[in-house]
Amino acid sequence: MVMKTLLLSLAAMPFANSETVLGVYIFHRHGDRTPKSLAPTNLTALGADQVFQSGGFYRARYVASDASSPIYGLSNDIAIPTQLDVVSPADSVLQSSALAFLQGIYPPAGDNGVSVLANTSEVRAPLNGYQYIPVGVSATASSNPNSENNEWLQGGSGCGNAMISSNNYFQSTEFTTSLSQTQSFYTGLLPVINGTFSAKQANFKNAYTIFDLINVATIHNQSIPSGNLLTPATLKELKTLADAHEWGLAYNSSDPIRAIAGATLAAQIVQQLNATLTSKGKTPVGIQFGAYASFMSFFGLAQLEKVSADFTGVVDYASSMVFELVTNASDVSQTNYPSLADVSVRFMVANGSAAQHAPQLFPLFGRSETTLPWNTFAEEMGKFAIGDTAAWCRACGNTTGVCASAAEGSGSGDSGSGSVATDAPSGSNISLPVAGVIGALVTLVVILGVEGLVYALAGLKLVRKSTLAAGAGVAGAAAGGSKA
Repeated sequence: MVMKTLLLSLAAMPFANSETVLGVYIFHRHGDRTPKSLAPTNLTALGADQVFQSGGFYRARYVASDASSPIYGLSNDIAIPTQLDVVSPADSVLQSSALAFLQGIYPPAGDNGVSVLANTSEVRAPLNGYQYIPVGVSATASSNPNSENNEWLQGGSGCGNAMISSNNYFQSTEFTTSLSQTQSFYTGLLPVINGTFSAKQANFKNAYTIFDLINVATIHNQSIPSGNLLTPATLKELKTLADAHEWGLAYNSSDPIRAIAGATLAAQIVQQLNATLTSKGKTPVGIQFGAYASFMSFFGLAQLEKVSADFTGVVDYASSMVFELVTNASDVSQTNYPSLADVSVRFMVANGSAAQHAPQLFPLFGRSETTLPWNTFAEEMGKFAIGDTAAWCRACGNTTGVCASAAEGSGSGDSGSGSVATDAPSGSNISLPVAGVIGALVTLVVILGVEGLVYALAGLKLVRKSTLAAGAGVAGAAAGGSKA
């Protein structure tokens, strides 16, 4: 995915001087890691630095005392935990990435981390004032728990129709044609990958995991068995095929249930941004770390492939997408907080660490504007966001377990999240339909917790392969020849 030069004219446009950023939601991929085919995966030193540097970029943009776009009311140097809502699935790579990112957002406090005791002695916090910002382990994050150890991200959701939809990809003409046409290409790579993949496994069905193994090797290994086969054209083809494979599993325009991860993420984004408005900025920063499949399914639902085919590719390590709540209202304060009519949303994507690839503006939902009124944004997100138990059950075609209970209590009304956003009655900053999305999402989280269906909101991971045995070749080099 190469988004570095796209829409540069839009990205270069200065924002209004009177503009105030009220809050942000950042969805972030992990940094560089070891390959999935050699599980368990681990965040590398390079990966930790990538997300740390990304955090530093967002600190310079939103947090620091001299930030270019400071967030209203956000503490500059000392983290206030209630101002940040940070979540990640129970995955070591994603959790570690979140912790490293947060150290870029709020680095060690130094002298600000010194306490003076009653006897006038001073105590400096450990690690030069290291700031302990909690990262919530969420069973309802848009990515699966342990997702970075799963070679297939598209399943385990418990969503029947989503499982059927993604499995249908393997029966499609698109897939079978690619499988046949690329067989010789993958067979030709066996001297490179035969320490991990057998001849039977060297095919398009394993397009991503083969790409992933070789990609990690090209980053870390000083030598690769039969490395002469990995010409620039071959590496490009590996990435192109992996992109096509993962896009086919993550999204299908004629069968949007395949993108259940993106639909869930959309509801979480609206929930967090709306909470910022409702509380007048009490928790202005929402951060979630997740897997690339959630990016792809959201991109599809938000019609970003109409902006560029680049959005159909797997985002690079440490990529992020950002939703900014902004207003041009003057003199923002707790007593003069903007009304919904004065709030807009802006969407940006950084393909790779934001420190090296600054976020670029992109229009959502097939529109041309890069800044949308809040109500318009909420309405468009509501067309595909799923944060309601009954709506989830209907979309997934599930009728047993939690869905049996939901069906009994759903009544005749539509409890989905596709209502049009409108202003709430006087005295409230919450859109009426958004309130429904939030309440339903909370109900869904509680029910899923009780029932133990921790994957029900978690992206798709439909097809499981047996664990691939580690061996010689690239596998051995990747394990022992890292530069990082």
